[in-house]
Amino acid sequence: MADQQEFKSLEIDAIREVANIGAGHAATALSQMIEQTVMISVPEVTVVPLEDVGHLVGPPDDVVVGVLMQMMGDLTGRTLLVFPEPAARHLCDVLLRRPAGTTQAFEEMEQSGLKEVGNILSSAYFNALSDFMGMMLLPSVPSLVIDYSAAVLTSTTLNFGQERDFVFCVETDLKMRDTEERVTGHFMLLPDVPSLRAIFDAIRLA
Repeated sequence: MADQQEFKSLEIDAIREVANIGAGHAATALSQMIEQTVMISVPEVTVVPLEDVGHLVGPPDDVVVGVLMQMMGDLTGRTLLVFPEPAARHLCDVLLRRPAGTTQAFEEMEQSGLKEVGNILSSAYFNALSDFMGMMLLPSVPSLVIDYSAAVLTSTTLNFGQERDFVFCVETDLKMRDTEERVTGHFMLLPDVPSLRAIFDAIRLA
C-alpha cells in the first residue's frame, strides 16, 4: 500500500479534479431539484488514515446528520455525507422553500430531502470517479443517521479498521443564489482494501 505522504504529494490533484467534476454535476442536479441556482465548490480534498478521520467533521460530541450509502459495482465500500446539525436544518429550509430558521426537527419530509441531497451528491461523485477509472460504480439506497459525530463515524467504519485503510474526504460547500450563507458538509469515501488499491493504481496511471 502507498505511503500516505507520497500519495498526498503526488496524486491529490487528480482526486481534486475528479471531485470538482462531481461537484459540478451535483450542482446542476440540485439546481433543478430546488429550482434555483446552486453553486458547489470543493475547498479541500484530503486523504487520511481511517483512524484520523474524526477531526475532519468536528468535535466528537457535536450532533451531526449523516447520509450513509454503500458503493457497489466494480468497486465496493461505503460513503458518508456529513452535515453539522445547524447546516442540515438550514439545508432543509432551502429544500422545502421555507424561511431561514424554520426547520427545528428532522421529520419524515426533512429526512427525505436530506437523503435525496445525499443521493445526488454521492451519485455525482460516483459518476465522476467512474468516468475517471473506466469502471461501473453504483450507490445503494441512502440511510440517514442523526447522532453525535463520534457515534456516526463509529457506525460507518464498523467492520473497517485495518491499519492501512484510507478515507477520501471531500469538503463540499453549497451556496444558493438567493442567500449568502453557505452550507458546508464533508463527503467521505471509504473503499474496502481491494478497491482502495484499484483507486491508487488508476490515479498513478492517469
